[in-house]
Amino acid sequence: MHENPLFSKLGGLVAGRRSKWVTLAVWILLTGILSVFLPNVNSQENNAAQQLPNDAWSMEAAALMKEHFPNNEGVPALVVWYRNTGLTDADLAGVQKVAKQLTEAPLAAQKGVPPLHQMPVPALKAMVAKDGKLLVLPISFIEGTETDILQESMKKLEEVTVSQLGSDPFESPLDQEGLHARITGPVGIQTDATALFKGADFALLMATVLLVLLLLILLYRSPILAIIPLIGVGFAYGIISPILGFLAKQGWITVDAQAISIMTVLLFGAGTDYCLFFVARYRQALLAEKDKYDALRVSFGGSTGAIGMSGLTVIVSLLGLLFAHYGSNHRFAIPFSVAILIMAIASLTLVPALLAIIGRVSFFPFIPLTPDMRAEKEARKGKRIREQKPVSAMNAALGRIVTEKPKSVLVISLLILISLAAFAPQIKFTYNILESFPSSMPSREGFSLLSEHVSPGSLAPVKVVVNTEGKQVDIPGALMKLPYVESVSKPEDSQKDVKYKAFQLIFKQDPYDLEVINHIPEIHSTADSALSAVGVAAPQVWVGGETATQYDTKTVVERDTKIVIPVVIGVIAILLLLYLRSIVATLYLIATVLLSYFSALGAGWLILHYFMDTTAIQGLIPLYAFVFLVALGEDYNIFMISSIWQERNRLKLKDAIRLGVSSTSSVITSAGLILAGTFAVLASLPIQVLVQFGVICAIGVLLDTFIVRPFLVPSITMLLGQAVFWPSKVKREHSVERAET
Repeated sequence: MHENPLFSKLGGLVAGRRSKWVTLAVWILLTGILSVFLPNVNSQENNAAQQLPNDAWSMEAAALMKEHFPNNEGVPALVVWYRNTGLTDADLAGVQKVAKQLTEAPLAAQKGVPPLHQMPVPALKAMVAKDGKLLVLPISFIEGTETDILQESMKKLEEVTVSQLGSDPFESPLDQEGLHARITGPVGIQTDATALFKGADFALLMATVLLVLLLLILLYRSPILAIIPLIGVGFAYGIISPILGFLAKQGWITVDAQAISIMTVLLFGAGTDYCLFFVARYRQALLAEKDKYDALRVSFGGSTGAIGMSGLTVIVSLLGLLFAHYGSNHRFAIPFSVAILIMAIASLTLVPALLAIIGRVSFFPFIPLTPDMRAEKEARKGKRIREQKPVSAMNAALGRIVTEKPKSVLVISLLILISLAAFAPQIKFTYNILESFPSSMPSREGFSLLSEHVSPGSLAPVKVVVNTEGKQVDIPGALMKLPYVESVSKPEDSQKDVKYKAFQLIFKQDPYDLEVINHIPEIHSTADSALSAVGVAAPQVWVGGETATQYDTKTVVERDTKIVIPVVIGVIAILLLLYLRSIVATLYLIATVLLSYFSALGAGWLILHYFMDTTAIQGLIPLYAFVFLVALGEDYNIFMISSIWQERNRLKLKDAIRLGVSSTSSVITSAGLILAGTFAVLASLPIQVLVQFGVICAIGVLLDTFIVRPFLVPSITMLLGQAVFWPSKVKREHSVERAET
């Protein structure tokens, strides 16, 4: 194993005979101090942060509505009242009691509620659905209200309802007799989404820890070694959480529940990987070095560059999200980068210090011994002790296969990956947040009731605002000619300037459906044409509401994908070029990871669509998956290719490849299984966007682990020969015919 002298000295600084205790003490003190004096990141969640840029159509429309139509300002919660045999007069009287109570004692952040209690029962019956089974009570809340306040208001609303009716219609199953109530609409969706993530946080953390621990024990068969990476990740999280909490409290970053959930997975998966990369080098060194401190210095010299480069690759990939305009995408960048940076530091300081303290016993019961130590132990015990080889027979065979038959390996690998990638273009996307919810979530049940008994478009009407410049224009007539429009309200005059008119448009279909979302530009152009037809020289039209917001989301996310992906590829290419000093190697390493990414999308769609009955995946998934898969996939390539590069001056290329593949196979396989397992934990959550993300990323990691890294990359390297180092030249120290095994 070749080592870097500078990195070897670093090993002595953090894991020497005395410094190991200093390193451990520093981590303990930092974790304790930061945890006491800074808030944890979960306490600073903001699940109502702005997602779209201010110049998006829907954002401009919202600002205009706030300025010109302040009475309409607000976000609705739609309380859906339903009885499968038809609402009775007693049911309607109960709804009136609730409306009266809400009028007299408004909920927190409540802006308005229709005075249903002042209406005679015959008039109220006119508001019931045509089949007589459903009535909607809309409650408006102040726009921008924090989710926690809205959740408290929803809880209070349920309490008010129970006190007025004497029963709880929110808990009763819809297939049972009786009066039922469900809260849907933007407020219901927002509070349900937050509740899902909050409920998932602790379960996700526990499931991830237990899974990583189980996999470490199964793969390494050492209870002590299984705990060491988890201690490293635990201390890292103990520092990451208060640092991010402090940054969020200062307003420098924004974190939401979804980001924290994914960060937890990333931290345990990638963090454990970095620890294992170092542990693998340490174990190899212990087979040759009697002194554990010498072994640690050798390990630092051989692994720090690869681990540092791997961490840097992930960090710069995540920082590429700073170029995104969509809020969630942009806000991922800093928290995730900070988490990976601290985790990489922990894997190169705290973990080596722990290994220095525990020593060879870390690997109990399979303690690595040098030949002399083994001989001494055999003499002392009077029996032969099983020799631990640096490379297992299976891994050695893997190294031989890719070097003896590189063409066959390359063709088979490409066939598998290209076949899976061919399914990627078939993927259908959705921006309907309701499809991320379990079918039993109240807001989704409420929306289903609306879809069945009244126009589903009433869930989220579109707001159309025009500047008539004082001219008479029939906007409703123009919009009603569109086949997908259910109704358009009469104009409402602006309180600031009567030339501005507002209209409420209701679709015939689900306002969150992708087909409906794509109608927004036509609505805009139709109103624009109507203004032009009456002589308005420079028509001004604004389209807002949930459907317009989803259209802007789609547009901005597609823009982010087109910008961020090339940026990430470019930055990773530069890093690889600086690290490997080879244009050829940089190009094919990038190409293989891109192929793996598209293969993961295709394979993910196969599983999600044909085995999990998913009709469409969330539009944000491809970009998320790309950033994580390309960055983490390149990790494994870097660790393996680093081993080849370290041996290129000492061995023939064929032997360097064989040794590089065989010596890194076990640790990368273990790391890949653990990372894939942590992503798979997401698939156990009741949130479809995380299920889809988890499935695709888990598949991508497995493809990198079992096809790209052990077969595709080495076979390409073998076939390219010395050209793989171009434009660098290999300066051979001395020739060795066969790799050391």
